[in-house]
Order: sequence, then structure tokens, then C-alpha cells
Amino acid sequence: MENLGIGSWLQRRRPKSGTKAAVIAGTRELSYEAFARRAARLANALRDRGVAKGDRVAYLGENDPSFLETLFAAGLLGAVFVPLNTRLAPPEIQFQLQDSGAVLLVHAAALAGLAERGSAGTAVRGRVVVADDATAAGAAVPDGGGAAPASGASASAASVEEFEAVLASGAEPAPDVPVGLDDPAMILYTSGTTGNPKGALLTHANITWNCINVLVDFDFSSADVALMISPMFHVASLDMGVLPTLLKGGTVVLEPRFDPRRTLELIQQHRATTISGVPTTYQMLCEHPDWDSTDLSSLNKLTCGGSAVPMRVLEAYEQRGLRFSNGYGMTETAPGATTLPAARSRDKAGSSGLPHFFTDVRVADPLDPEAGQAPPGTVGEIQIKGPNVIDQYWNRPEATADSYTADGWFKSGDMGYKDPDGFVFISDRLKDMIISGGENIYPAEVEQAIAELDAVGSVAVIGVPDEKWGEVPRAVVLLREGARLTEDQLRAHLDGRLARYKIPKSVVFVDEMPRTASGKIRKADLRKLAPATGQ
Repeated sequence: MENLGIGSWLQRRRPKSGTKAAVIAGTRELSYEAFARRAARLANALRDRGVAKGDRVAYLGENDPSFLETLFAAGLLGAVFVPLNTRLAPPEIQFQLQDSGAVLLVHAAALAGLAERGSAGTAVRGRVVVADDATAAGAAVPDGGGAAPASGASASAASVEEFEAVLASGAEPAPDVPVGLDDPAMILYTSGTTGNPKGALLTHANITWNCINVLVDFDFSSADVALMISPMFHVASLDMGVLPTLLKGGTVVLEPRFDPRRTLELIQQHRATTISGVPTTYQMLCEHPDWDSTDLSSLNKLTCGGSAVPMRVLEAYEQRGLRFSNGYGMTETAPGATTLPAARSRDKAGSSGLPHFFTDVRVADPLDPEAGQAPPGTVGEIQIKGPNVIDQYWNRPEATADSYTADGWFKSGDMGYKDPDGFVFISDRLKDMIISGGENIYPAEVEQAIAELDAVGSVAVIGVPDEKWGEVPRAVVLLREGARLTEDQLRAHLDGRLARYKIPKSVVFVDEMPRTASGKIRKADLRKLAPATGQ
């Protein structure tokens, strides 16, 4: 094949694993043969509708085979796949579609309202709707899907077709467009400290090398059954679980959303060997009443990211003979940077582990970040280099230039250190990012939305501990003199503007903001103002 990218994987896997189950979703099961044929037909159908190499194709929906069929079809054409977070509000969807220049949007029927409003005023010229048997006509759209279009936008004039009809219109065999490893494969949006998200441009090489790292460090095999309970629009689920499993010829079981009872049931039913999630996911599983009665003997790989696993959760799994592989990474590293081997989960507790096999990680000298590696135990910025690391943000030359050292290391913005054995420990987040239940929240974006209120003089958003989600956002607000604003009014202002997980769970009104001599708000002081939520 002329196509060396990820779009060719199903076609290359087809003769090797033809009748084996590739994807299971509810009562549906697709063999590698059927899966490859559907991706090929969809690719030709999209080409018939004008999608060409370099065009961007977006997807909005929960975990479903159509997500992967769209991904592989786009890859066969050399088009760029843009997965969208279903929890975003219409203005956020609209920004990402505008910024990426997506020409086609494939979306779940349940999210039709969000898709229509989000695509209004963008370059999207066609929408393809994935039918959902469970979706009733006129079903409510979650997370602001029923909100009005963004300012200045009108209802989208894009043509609308049904996914299965589009796919059936496509011919076989698969198109063989020349695609190189350095060609762009995906744009994944990651929130930035300036408020607007940036599109991390992952090449086929970035994704391929990340998958190789996963296969090496987690010892994947063709016998693996990966249960995907985290959304594939997050790079960790897609690139650390789904794609390595399909590359190796294993089976992927897709669940549209996480439910602890259902997850335990599926582990036992499908003899799942691997699951991935965040600490909250694993906590909810081991606290469920069915935990003790579920057969978990098939599990041999449990991967966790976002933050360290609490000791009580670690112990609950150890009692069942299970251990975690914790890790650290980001969208820009496709996403794996380090992993803590399960065998070291005790003696290196709190560590994010060692660099992945083909990835290098260093801690920059805090006195001279461009000078190289800091001594063991010295806290500095985590910097990453390797074939899985992006080399640019989409249409953001200044952000790209600011993100790399002179000698080519990606500046993560996270602070940490290495111990004498080379294990990485993350000590702080230079960019103040909040990780809530596995979702990244950047305070600047939330602060920008709150500052739109006339009553607000200044605002700072911080993360505070939360027993269920790890941490949640809190807004600290200084009102203008004589102004009035309630917590409910602030939240109502944000509803529909931001995804609900980004809306502060608590608001603290202050008479004065602690500031440095240069006028910057001292967020460390704000964290001492009130106890954590839920206490």
C-alpha cells in the first residue's frame, strides 16, 4: 500500500485477523474483515462527497464503532480526524470547528442540537448523523446542546445525511492515497492558559510511535480484550488503549459511558484483560456492591492517569490480586510520556514512573531551563522528546515556538523531579491546570468567562480537593464596589457557555485579592481561604 498511516491499519490487519472480533459494542460485533470493509466503503463515500487529503473531518459522539470507522476512513483518504468532546457547550464546539476548518461533521443523533448549533457559521458543509436506537425523537441534548447559537451565528445550512446510508453508498476496494508518517493524522484540542484551546497536531508517526511504546511497555498481545470505559475523544483512551489493541489484533469492547455496575458486568462477560481510567473510575468500581462477587481473574493490565491512585484504592485492588500501571503524559505527547510498572506501584508509590521506551524525559535545571538535566531530587520543569511528541500546534506558530527549547525538547509546563533511580515525580503544575475526574480544566478559560459579568472586579479559579473527583474548580471573586452577585447567578451565567465540569463547584467572595508586587494574584494564598468542597 502507498498509505503508511494509521488509516491503512485495518486493511493491513484484515488478511491476518479476518474473522476475529475487532470491535464489540453492546449486541454488535464486527470482525476485522467487516470492520475493514466498512471503513473502506465509508472512505470512498466521503471522497465522493468531496473530502480530500488534508481536509479535516470532525466527530462528535460517545464511544461507538462509527467513531473508529470515521477515523480510519479519514486516514485512508489522508484527511485529518478531529474528535470533539461531547461535554462542551455550543460556543466551544463552534470554536474548534472554526479553528480546525472542518468540512464534515459526523455526530450522534442524540447530539443533533449541539452539532447544529456548534457548526453554525463554520466551514462545515455536511453533517452525517449516526442513528441511535435508544434516542427518542426530540431527546434533550446534554451540556448546553439546546442553548442558542454563539453570537453572530445562525442555524447551520450544511446538508444532513444518515451515517449508514452514506456508508452503503461507498464502493470497494479501499482507496490507496499516498500518506506518509509525517503527514497530519489528528487535531486534538487542549485548553491553553490564554483561554482559547489549541489544536495539537498529531502526525501518523506520533501515533504509531506512541502505540509502539504501549506495546513494548504494557506487553500487549493479540489475545487482549480492551474494555474502553473512557471516552475515545480523549487521547489517552484512543491512543493508549484502542489503537494499540487494534494494531496488535486484539478485541476492543466499547461502552458509550462509564457505569460501575455495567463495567463489572462487562469485565466478567467478555473476559476483559485490560481497562484504563482515572482514580475516580477505579474508586467507584471497588466501592460498588458487585465488586466482591465479580470475576476479575481475566484482568492483567490496569492503567491509570490523571493523578496518583489513593492508597485505599490501591489496597482494594491488591486484595483482588490486581496492580496498577500509573502514568504521565499529555495530548502533545500522543499522550504517553512515562509509565510506572505495576510491580513498582508500592516501592515507588507517588511516582509517574520511567520514560516510555522510545521517549526521553528530563527535568530542566530550574536556574537555567535551557542548560539540560537537573540533579536527582531537584525540582524543575518536565521536558519531553521523542517521535511521539508533536512538532506544532494547528495554526499557532507563536504557541509552537514558545513550547520548545532551543535543542528541541517540549516544555510540558509541569514541575517535578527524578529520584536517583530515574523515576519521575510530578510535584506541581506550572500552568495551574485542574484535573477533575480525568478532565483537564484550565483556570484562564473559566476566569475569562466569569470576568464577562459586570459585577466582577477580579477573579481567580483554583482547584480544591474533592473526595469523588480528585479536585474540582472553585472561583474566588472580588466584586466591584457596590456590586452584587450570588453564587447561583454566577453559575447561571456560565451554564451554556462552558462545559458543566468546568463550572466552579463553589464560589468564595473576598474583600481583597492577595497579589504579588507585580500585581499577579497569589493562588497559593487563595487555596487557604476555605476548606475543600464536600467538607
